[in-house]
Amino acid sequence: MPASVTVPAGNRLVIDLTNTDPTTTHDLVFANGARTNRLRPGTSTTLDVGVVGTSLKGWCSVVGHRQMGMVFAVDVTGAPGSETVSAGHDGHTTSNPATTTAPLDLHAAFGPGFTAVDPDLPPAPSATVHRVTLTARELELEVAPGVWQRRWTFNGAVPGPTLRGKVGDRFIITLINDGSMGHSIDFHAGALAPDRPMRTIPPGASLTYTFTATKSGIWMYHCSSMPMSAHIAAGMHGAVIIDPPGLPKVDREFVLVQSELYLGANRTKGSADEISADAVLAEQPTGMTFNGIAGQYDQRTLTAQVGDRVRIWVLDAGPNRPSSFHVVGGQFDTVYAEGAWLLRPGPDSGGSQVLGLMPGQGGFVELVMPEAGNYPVVSHLMVDAERGAHGLIHVTPTP
Repeated sequence: MPASVTVPAGNRLVIDLTNTDPTTTHDLVFANGARTNRLRPGTSTTLDVGVVGTSLKGWCSVVGHRQMGMVFAVDVTGAPGSETVSAGHDGHTTSNPATTTAPLDLHAAFGPGFTAVDPDLPPAPSATVHRVTLTARELELEVAPGVWQRRWTFNGAVPGPTLRGKVGDRFIITLINDGSMGHSIDFHAGALAPDRPMRTIPPGASLTYTFTATKSGIWMYHCSSMPMSAHIAAGMHGAVIIDPPGLPKVDREFVLVQSELYLGANRTKGSADEISADAVLAEQPTGMTFNGIAGQYDQRTLTAQVGDRVRIWVLDAGPNRPSSFHVVGGQFDTVYAEGAWLLRPGPDSGGSQVLGLMPGQGGFVELVMPEAGNYPVVSHLMVDAERGAHGLIHVTPTP
């Protein structure tokens, strides 16, 4: 506020900017290159835009804020024309969303120092009270072979830590915002009024979020600050697994969280862009991932032995794309989705080929692979498998 200012051509424009938003940082950038630093809540600065001769557009460069309406117009009178540079949310020239969705080279090799996200899922701890600290951090991560993005994370990883417990367990979560903007958290595993525990907190602040698990399933948690689509797609999501009562033990247990990548133009380590909010709004993902990195389990495979009973928990974190989870060469004899047993082994039971999930949904499947070999795990929305929602289970002979 205000949304615009009228300036006679040839006048010098100086702007006093105050951030009165109590929860997050903002700034002001112009297409001519003038810009402020990011302002924390309650702080002010002065920006000398210079002598203006043509109309200018300004906006907040925090990802997604421009798309939500944080724009400012400098209307110049007494001279024709307007600026010719079209700038994006980060102050750089805007790319056509189509140019940010160039295919990733998923056949390229990860570097020798690459470490895949561990898909193995340990059993639920015996404790009934779980105390967890989640710190919101923004940092560069590799999201495909040789491809980097500045990600927004819980505890420096995408997805955030997987939490596990039982019905009746109590979770005490401390959220610390160590980022450059407002962040928050929403646990689907808890039922409570969102007003206080899910509020956005500014950089440097913290809050405590407590809930009791009353229903079993695999539940999503995520940052709920607006625009929520950007915060989720940037990496701020994870899973809480609440075991169904009497859940039997299996030989191997994995967790896979499907999510989308929306990359900016610069994908180089050391100068990688943040998420492209324009691509999120256009629903044009650059790539798809299991556990935050496209194609990682093609090169760092999941492992099992012939005859092992394998349980795979799957969560679709979205924010926009559904999943059709499938193991090529395998058949599911157990399917559990959104709190319901859809299929269990028995003499007269059939089999299942996919676990269909909408964004925010989850479940698990079980299968036994009869032969040694490599079994691809994919989303059977095949364009998404080809974008990176793909991996392998390497099955070795029984000793």
